[in-house]
Amino acid sequence: MATSRSDPDPSLRKDGGQTDPPGPPFRRILIANRGEIAVRIIRACREMGISPVAVYSDADAHAMHVAMADRAERIGPPAPASSYLSIDAIVDAARRSGADAIHPGYGFLSENAAFARAVAASGLVFIGPPVATLEALGDKLAARRSVGAAGVPIVPGLLVPLMPTEDGGAPTELGEIRFPALLKAAAGGGGRGMRRVDAPEQIGPALASAGREAMAAFGDGTIYLEQLVAPARHVEVQLLGDQHGGLAILGERECSVQRRHQKLVEESPSPAVTPRIREQLAESARRVAGTVAFHSAATVEFLLDADGNHYFLEMNTRLQVEHGVTELVTGVDLVAWQIRVAAGERLSAAVLGAALRGHAIEARLYAEDPHHDFAPVAGTVTGWRMPDGDGVRVDAGIAADTVLPVEYDPLLAKLMVHAPSRPEAIAQLRRALDETLIGGVQTDLSFLRWLVDDPTFVEGAYDTDIVAQRWGRGPDLGEEERSLAALAAGEARRQAVLDVPRGPEPPAPGERAWAVTGRREAVMRRRPR
Repeated sequence: MATSRSDPDPSLRKDGGQTDPPGPPFRRILIANRGEIAVRIIRACREMGISPVAVYSDADAHAMHVAMADRAERIGPPAPASSYLSIDAIVDAARRSGADAIHPGYGFLSENAAFARAVAASGLVFIGPPVATLEALGDKLAARRSVGAAGVPIVPGLLVPLMPTEDGGAPTELGEIRFPALLKAAAGGGGRGMRRVDAPEQIGPALASAGREAMAAFGDGTIYLEQLVAPARHVEVQLLGDQHGGLAILGERECSVQRRHQKLVEESPSPAVTPRIREQLAESARRVAGTVAFHSAATVEFLLDADGNHYFLEMNTRLQVEHGVTELVTGVDLVAWQIRVAAGERLSAAVLGAALRGHAIEARLYAEDPHHDFAPVAGTVTGWRMPDGDGVRVDAGIAADTVLPVEYDPLLAKLMVHAPSRPEAIAQLRRALDETLIGGVQTDLSFLRWLVDDPTFVEGAYDTDIVAQRWGRGPDLGEEERSLAALAAGEARRQAVLDVPRGPEPPAPGERAWAVTGRREAVMRRRPR
């Protein structure tokens, strides 16, 4: 699924031997982000011989990414607008640290053209697409217009911003929009600033709240309206381009397991994508990339309807949260190649020719209560044990005794598995989730353990409504789970002191087996009986 090139891989000599590895493309990189993605980029820098610099707000002074970096710079108080969204604070931190380049990660300022422009004006390299690309594709409305003109199918909807009326009522210029429809933020994604509306009279109130949320998340409250395609699957195509015209199309990811338009589980390849659809998606993604002077990593997102037709949603000109899934099935280190491309390197023949191998699934571990509409929670993580073993990868940004700030996204870690086939990957994920321990705070583990046993997911026959239709509030285990998590935290501390394995306890009379497991490890799952 990659475009071919005649350029040889620069790491190989004609005689088949290896050349001396090149030096690091940068001496020092500042990472303008936090949490697990900051840790992920720090590790990539270390492997490339680059000195990583972290930034932190007062809420993150003791965070893992701060401890792992060679140097850390304070950028302000906890509120994102005064820290992680402050262009001046981050650029000043880069100057103080002596960084050569800035990696924005994802979210925050990663798709902000003004930030990229300020980075360049300071004599630093922005590890991402050119400013012009960010301006053209970071604005979802502008992207819809240019992509539609390039012959790529787009979701029916408005091509101009939706303007509120003076009385807060429904706008009159709705064109041929049919309901239900979606209000969407023009400046960002991740479900922020998105609202479903089932009738014109719902637009006014929803538009006001969506605009406020988009302004807080992206610094831009522009909202547009798009028709809701349902049932549908959310499928995205990973792109990686260099500054010399090289473009790799690295397969697709299935992202349909969502709550409130925020992804929970991703997998690659998609169980719904046939070879014919895969080629169609690749061609559309190639056309989208051709509308701008693109380089770096980006993702083109599509909706796939029940008949296999696809519609362009948006192009995210940044690294995705779920990038690790593609890394597992292609063997391509997307973060390392972002850095190399930013330094002017060409994509290697191995990257351009990368093919999908096996199956990968990512489960996002959130500090959320799945039994109460996935409401985010705060607290202190008192017990923390992640799984390991063949084919298991965990990207995390916290450890035991971490206090979770309420100001930021509740993502704790990403648990990924890779196996030769989808059934094997599901079995591997089931085992990995069973081994996971998170004590002291409510998480979405019970939901994830339910999902890997749900027949609709196992069969691969799900769409974006799977959570709403299949889970609802889930098994009535919320209070029990919280209690067991606290007990599990004490058990984790006890075992850490003893440093010895402990066998399972027999159940008390009348006690269900899952309660024993939950008391030991905060593991609670419900298998079909």
